[in-house]
Order: sequence, then C-alpha cells, then structure tokens
Amino acid sequence: MELLKPPLCRIDSIHSTQVKLENFQDFSIVKSTASDISTMLSADISLCNDCRDEMNDKSNRRYNYPFINCTNCGPRYTIIENLPYDRDKTSMKNFEMCSECIEEYADPSNRRYHAQPISCFKCGPKLSLISLDGKVQRDEKKAIKIICSLIKNAESVGIKGVGGFHIVCDATDEKAVRNLRLNKHRPTKPLAVMFKNISMIKKNCLLSKADEKLILSPERPIVVVSKKADSTLAKSIAPNIEKIGVFLPYTPLHELLLKELKRPIVATSANISDEPIIRDAEVLLKKMPLVVQNILTQDREILNACDDSVVLNVADEKIMIRMARGYAPQSFFVKEKIQKKILALGAHQKSTITLAFDNNIVVSPHIGDLSSIDAFEYFTRTLDTLKRVYQFEPDIIVCDKHPNYETTKWAKKYCLENKNILLLQVQHHYAHALACMAEYSLDEEVLAFCFDGTGYGDDNKLWGGEVFVASKYNYIRVYNFKEIPLLGGEKAVKEPKRVALSLLFECFTLDEIFQMDCAIFDLYSESEIRTLYRMFQRGINTPRTSSLGRLFDGVYALSGHLEDLGYEGESGFILESLSSFSKTTATYKYSLENGIIDYKPMICQILQEKDKAKIARKFISTIGKIIIEIANEYPNLPVVLSGGVFQNRVLVAQVTKELKKIDRKYYIQSKTPVNDGGVSLGQAYFAMNKKDS
Repeated sequence: MELLKPPLCRIDSIHSTQVKLENFQDFSIVKSTASDISTMLSADISLCNDCRDEMNDKSNRRYNYPFINCTNCGPRYTIIENLPYDRDKTSMKNFEMCSECIEEYADPSNRRYHAQPISCFKCGPKLSLISLDGKVQRDEKKAIKIICSLIKNAESVGIKGVGGFHIVCDATDEKAVRNLRLNKHRPTKPLAVMFKNISMIKKNCLLSKADEKLILSPERPIVVVSKKADSTLAKSIAPNIEKIGVFLPYTPLHELLLKELKRPIVATSANISDEPIIRDAEVLLKKMPLVVQNILTQDREILNACDDSVVLNVADEKIMIRMARGYAPQSFFVKEKIQKKILALGAHQKSTITLAFDNNIVVSPHIGDLSSIDAFEYFTRTLDTLKRVYQFEPDIIVCDKHPNYETTKWAKKYCLENKNILLLQVQHHYAHALACMAEYSLDEEVLAFCFDGTGYGDDNKLWGGEVFVASKYNYIRVYNFKEIPLLGGEKAVKEPKRVALSLLFECFTLDEIFQMDCAIFDLYSESEIRTLYRMFQRGINTPRTSSLGRLFDGVYALSGHLEDLGYEGESGFILESLSSFSKTTATYKYSLENGIIDYKPMICQILQEKDKAKIARKFISTIGKIIIEIANEYPNLPVVLSGGVFQNRVLVAQVTKELKKIDRKYYIQSKTPVNDGGVSLGQAYFAMNKKDS
C-alpha cells in the first residue's frame, strides 16, 4: 500500500500492533501529554508555495503578511522550548489566536491544522523599526518602506530572520559593501547574497542543474556557485575568488523586502568575529553601533539561534559546509538500540554537539568557533536546549584529545563532578573518518583520507594530513604528510609567508636560500631571516605539523600571495579559484616512502614556476594524484574523504572522477559537514561501537 505523508514527514520505521476493537461514536484528537520522547526536533523550513501564493493574493486575509506559515513551512527549532511540539511550548505562546486562526487550527481538512506558529495580522507578531537614537516606527508598511529606502541609500541595516539577525546592504553597491566590511572588520571573507528569484541569480551566476535544485530546495541553503564575469554584484562581495554564496528568501518578510527592493542584498550573519549570531535587537545595537544604526525587528522571540546553512555541489553531489537552518537539528535513525546515552562535544572550531540515545543520533546546528565567552555560552545554551527537549542526561561524554579545547576542559570538569559518567577522548582525525562512516552506517574497514588544518595527534603533535586504515573500533596511521615547522606557532596560521619560509628552510640551506630570487625575501631583512632560521633549527616556538591545510598556505605564499589571511581556509579558496584559469594536466613530483608523503620535490619545482594559476592547478592535481596512488596500494578497501580540505571542489571533482574510473567505492559526507562540524558525529559513533562501553 502506498503511503501518503505530509511534505515534511520522514518515515524511519513502521510497526503495526493489534488493538481491541472499541466502538467510538465520534472522531477527536486529544491534547498531547508528557511521554517518552520519540519525535525528533524539526528544522526551520522556508516559505512554501501555497503560503507564497496566499501572501501575494490581494483578496487573501494574509496578503503581504510577514509571518505567514502552515504545517508545511515556517519556524520550528528556533521557536521551540520543549517537546511535544505544541504552541504552549514555543515562543508563540505569547500570541493568542484570533477566532479565524482558531478555526483553521482546529480543522483537520485545513493546511494549518495544528500548525503551531499559525497567526495573522490580528493576532500574530508585529514588525517594528528601531533606530540607534531610540526612535521606533511601529507601522509595519512604513517600517518596510523606510528600511528599503536606507538599503537603497547604501546604508547597512539589521533585519531579524528566523534564527538571528542579518546585516544587510545593497549587493550591487560597491561603496555599501566596502563600508559594511570596514565597519564589521571583515576584510576579505566572502559575503552571502540573497536574490529575489532564481532568474536573478542566473543573470549573475553560472548554475548547474544540481546547483539550481539545491537553491530551490525547501531548506533554502546558501549555495556556493561560480560568478559570471559580467555580474552586476559589487566586486568586494568575494575578493580574489570567483565563487559566491547565493540563496533565495526563506521567510515571508525576506520575500516582501526583495519585492520592494528589486535588487540583490548582502545578507550576512550579525555577529562579531568568533561570536555567535545575535538574536536580540538591543544586543545588536549595543554591540555593533558602527555597523547598523537601524534594524527591522519583530516581537516573536528566537529561543534557539540558528545560522544559515552553506552547501556546495561537486560533480552533482552535495557537500555540507555549515549545517544549520533547514537541515539541523539533523537526526539519524539507527536500527540497533543504543544502550547508553552518549553526549559528544565535537571540536573547537565549527562546533556542533551530538546526542545518541535509544535508536536516535541527533546532531545540533552549527554553533561556531569557541574562542570567546559569548561563543561558549552559546555552546552551553544549545546543550541545555537539547538536554531539556530530549530529557537527556549522559552516561558517556566524548570529547577531543586536545587539552586546550574548551570542550575538553568542560568534559573533564563535568566528569570529575559526576563520577558515574564515563569520559572518552577520540583523536580528531579519526573522528573525521568516523563521521563519514556514521553518515553511511559503514560497518567495514575503510581507507580514510583525513585532510584539514590542524588537530591534536596521538603523539601529542599537530596532525592534519592523515591517511588511516580505519574501522569503527580503531585505526592505523598508514601515511601522513611530512611535517612542516610553524615559525611563530599560531602566528603562522594567519601569516602564510611564515609557512613558506619554513618550507624553504626544510628544503634548502641558508646559503642556498640567500641565492634565491623569491618575493618572500622582500618582506624580511637578512638578519631577520637568520634569526628565524635559528628558531627553525632549535625548534623555538616552532611546532611541527603534518597538516595539508598548512601546506596549502605555504604554496599560496610561494606562488606570490604575501598578504596575511583574512579567514580560515582563504588560501585554499584562492588557489581553487586560480586553478580554473589553467588547463594544464601536469603534476609536481613527490615521494611516498615509509609512511611519509614528502613534499620536498614539489617545493623545488614550484620555485621554478611563475604562473600563479599553473601553480594552483598543478598543486591541487598533485594532491589528487597522491590520493589515488595510495588508494591503489589498498585496492580492497572503500575510500573515505573527510576534513576541511575536501571543501575544495576542484580536488574533490578530480579525485571522485578518478575513483569512478577505477570502479572504486568511495564516501564523502553529504548530510553532515565534511569539516570540523562533523567531528561530534564521529565521536558519538565511536562511543556507540566501543565494545566495553
């Protein structure tokens, strides 16, 4: 029998039970009562076509209503306080339904039957425009007109979305975008652009069918696509790269704004660097007065902040960059019941939390980098929400092995105070491999390529270019990239020229270096280079890492990019973008010996090149060739690709194409982030399968 289910419904399993026949005289749906949690938290979903049609229908009572929704769309996770998902357990409890909404809510034949956020102009949330000088405009039509006028006049404004505030400006106005960057202290990191419709995106960007499908999906993520050369967007939207993040309006308010503006807008998260997205109007005006002086807000409280999701397509496969609105919380059903309640705390950057209990794995939305007090408060607030909603207290806590991660410190302290809780620590890159295995429920041994920035290794060193033979129980490190000294430690992460100098120190003598014609030497005096060389020789503030991410940084600088990085992964994005301007199929030399991937021959060849695009293409192709060569050494194992380096679409396209050619089974995450956002899932998967846990 074919099952008819609501558009947002997901069926994990079906069970039938015989019950005693009862002769009911009528039909009724009784009010929910507290019980064991079996329903998973739902993600927020964009405006559906039915609601959009009503919103644009002048004869409909919700014409131009900024909060229109039904059971098939609207806010979920961001407004929920507890399960079961009833109105009195959401931030809509403060809005009493009018008689017309009550009638729809109670009618089983109506699309809004038991739609908890149901409302209309009479009984729902209200828009208002608040200015830094204290002025408040409560007329909703005027508020929208004024905010649009400010955007057209090159000002940056704040607009309250479903999971937090956006900073918005005219995406076609170079002055407006530059001012936003200057005031937000965001020099180069790409800005997301929201367009009125798909045709407007096509005028500015090159889209594949898979890109278009993702952009139009109910989740409405930010999709990373290629920008057209004749795009009308401001050049500073995404400096130095040809890719931009685009998305469509996902709330009725965004639809109304873009209908009025008739132009694309920058819509970037309202937050200070390393802090979570802001969800409160007063906090936004207090923290970012130089960025915005006017904000369009509303009085429906955001209980759970949630950023925008970011995805990209590679060879028609979706890769998750940031899992948040639309996709998260992400839940997985597992057939075998999990015997103990597991809490996995993830990594320090791109933090997420995973809960595993009964037959469920639940991964939280993106939390972010835990480098500030506010960010860690957001982490604990998200944890409290998940624990409260799922009535969850852990039997096992899993964290990273890095002793300085805030999550590691928290886990150790919590388990010290709660002696009955078992603490497990999982190596960072092994957790990457496990995250991919968890998503596909892999029960076999795999060959895992775990390439990222840096993570704490089992030998107390910094790893990041690892190849494992791994199972869900353990792993063997079979290859890693030759270690790179990081001159100045953390400084080298922001200053790729230091990594480039380290590579030269690794490959050449000081006398040979002074004979070279290399732009890096214009940045340092001879005495400075000698001092840095002594640091390198003696290992003073020069930790060593096998990180492929840092090798990307070094090659980026050796190719002539001498400026500091503005954001994590910038060197990789720029090299990816540059590589599209070269058609070469050549690669650089390298060696694989005694478990070490030696980059020295590659560096010597790069120094002979002058063409930046050619260097980028050959370098990325070389990494792809290394993967395939190692994969051929283990022909009977499926390949797993995980870690932030696999956000590089040129690399992933090349590797997956070659793996398909040799008919090799491979896996790369799609539902969960391939970067550190997936680490918590991998940690939980380890604890689930630990034999003595």
